[in-house]
Amino acid sequence: MIKTSVIEINNNRLSIETGRVAKQASGSVVVTLGETVVLVTAVSTDEVREGVDFLPLTVEYKEMSYAGGRFPGNYFRREIGRPGEEETLTARLIDRPLRPLFPKNYNNEIQIIASVLSTDRQNESDVLAVLGASAALEVSDIPFDGPIAAVRVGRIGGKFVINPTISQQDETDINLIVAGNRSAVVMVEGGANFISEAEMIDAIFYGHSALQPMLDMQMELKNEVGKQKRAITIPEQDEELEAKVKEAVTPLLQEVINIGDKQVRQKKKKQVLESTIEKLPEEYRLREAEIKEIIHDLERMMVRRMILDEKRRIDGRSFTEVRPIECMVGILPRVHGSALFTRGETQAMVLTTLGTEMDEQRIDTIYGNVFRNFIMHYNFPPYSVGETKRIGGPGRREIGHGALARRALLPVIPSKDEFQYAIRVVSEILESNGSSSMASVCGGSLSLMDAGVPVKEAVAGVAMGLIKEGEKTVVLTDILGDEDHCGDMDFKITGTSEGITALQMDIKIEGVTKEVMEKALAQAKEARLSILDRMNASISRSRPQVSEYAPVIAKMKIKPEKIRLLIGPGGKVIREISAKTDSSINVDDEGNVMIASPDGDTSKAALEMINEIIQDAEVGKLYMGKVRKIMDFGAFVEILPGIDGLIHISQMDKVRVNKVTDVLHEGDEVLVKVIDVDKNGKIALSRKAALGERL
Repeated sequence: MIKTSVIEINNNRLSIETGRVAKQASGSVVVTLGETVVLVTAVSTDEVREGVDFLPLTVEYKEMSYAGGRFPGNYFRREIGRPGEEETLTARLIDRPLRPLFPKNYNNEIQIIASVLSTDRQNESDVLAVLGASAALEVSDIPFDGPIAAVRVGRIGGKFVINPTISQQDETDINLIVAGNRSAVVMVEGGANFISEAEMIDAIFYGHSALQPMLDMQMELKNEVGKQKRAITIPEQDEELEAKVKEAVTPLLQEVINIGDKQVRQKKKKQVLESTIEKLPEEYRLREAEIKEIIHDLERMMVRRMILDEKRRIDGRSFTEVRPIECMVGILPRVHGSALFTRGETQAMVLTTLGTEMDEQRIDTIYGNVFRNFIMHYNFPPYSVGETKRIGGPGRREIGHGALARRALLPVIPSKDEFQYAIRVVSEILESNGSSSMASVCGGSLSLMDAGVPVKEAVAGVAMGLIKEGEKTVVLTDILGDEDHCGDMDFKITGTSEGITALQMDIKIEGVTKEVMEKALAQAKEARLSILDRMNASISRSRPQVSEYAPVIAKMKIKPEKIRLLIGPGGKVIREISAKTDSSINVDDEGNVMIASPDGDTSKAALEMINEIIQDAEVGKLYMGKVRKIMDFGAFVEILPGIDGLIHISQMDKVRVNKVTDVLHEGDEVLVKVIDVDKNGKIALSRKAALGERL
């Protein structure tokens, strides 16, 4: 049965249709806004995946090139291989609000695939994919505690706009994606241009209010065509085993959760598991997975109780206290900019490299090619958490954390007109115990200043946590990894002393109220200002000059008619200058020339060679020219590359000349003086006036 639900949003028709396509999936919908169309399917296997202690959910998001009337940019001209960065980020965006809404004991494989089938290049598909994923799950037989929906919130001229178009987003000072259910916000992702905490709260809850009709759409579809949900088999708990484990492990865990040092705590936790298994009767010792789960749940409960009831944290800090911070800059001699940011047991070494326009990142999207002159990368090697693991390409974690750090720093990055360099910042996580992405933001800000990038202001970030049970609620500043693991919220906020630049919030419970969010943002501001003070004590403003090892970039403007002279036949001239000066030279159709050289001397040499080629003839100036053509009335002489002038026969010598060939022949070199340049650019030369002169 085909069923469609329709509403209007931002003067556009938003529809969800189910029952027409992909009917063999457990659930499928087509979401359309304007002429942007996304197909989302959800499938779950009938078989339980044994031996897993996590939800076996995979989410894929694909932007099909044909959606934008384009060919894929790769050699094979098809959508293959690893997803692009934006595809990965959108897949994470879909996954994060959905994952907490599946039943704990549902261990069947679930796969959600969102495919962009058409784009009008104005209405973005990411929020449509989140909406479609929830709708596909709602109409399916897959157990799911939804629905949820997502909207993008922008602000133009002080007024909020829901799902602003791509063109409108250029005018916004807030760009947020808000996901929520009936009662609360479940996820926030986005950036802003130095806005206040109060403005951010208003934007988030404006979005939460705006997404409510989308929940109605899904319920309408579910009530009319939704399948009956599968029954969930809840495994029987062995109460006897649970009692024996708790009896043996509780006093040992009490000691573990009071150990501040992460590595010591992890080792002690491993010893607790081994000791507990040894103490149990032999018939229980082969059930290690069950024992681990009991210990895990007990530890989580004990940590939460310690925070809520005893008002204590694992490392003894107060709820609003930031871990000890150390900032260092200029730590590497040849790197253009470097910083080491350490906060407790989390440490990021962040490096900045300056390049030319040729180093900009080209991103192939369904909307067209985009060039990015500020790149932020995040690396998370296994040694940072004391592990051994195969090192491969960046995963979703690395891409997601890098994108968050880039979004946080982007508002302070100068425009290309202000700063001509391409910028790449790389965060190498050397130690990790919570909030490594925020350490990357802080270290990135320091590293940019050390590199001499004229950033507007320092940026800092902090991760906030939440422990909530009933009426008891505690917001934690600068959370540890274990606090994140045992908590109900991971809320990352970045900004300057002026305001917020980015935030990301993930919720593990039903949602977060406005009051809790206000408290978290207030604590985060206090922490952020404290961190900025410590960063500014290390370096408070950008260095006045870029590193001596950074390329020297020079720009000049030439007349459009001179472009062909600079390039030369087949690019010969510009290649020769580049080779002789070890410089990279680019010229556009308007005559803007950019020269990137390894040092000042080679930059000066390249400029001199270009000026020699493109210079105009000056009246009264001497030139050594080459005779190109002999005529009865005179000789045409090339005095500059591509520029000829005429020596009239009367200007050949101080005595009368009867024939031009009595004085000059083709190929001769001759010293001449420019005696006139008329309004049409014709040049009159004189050999007579140059006799006795020297260059």
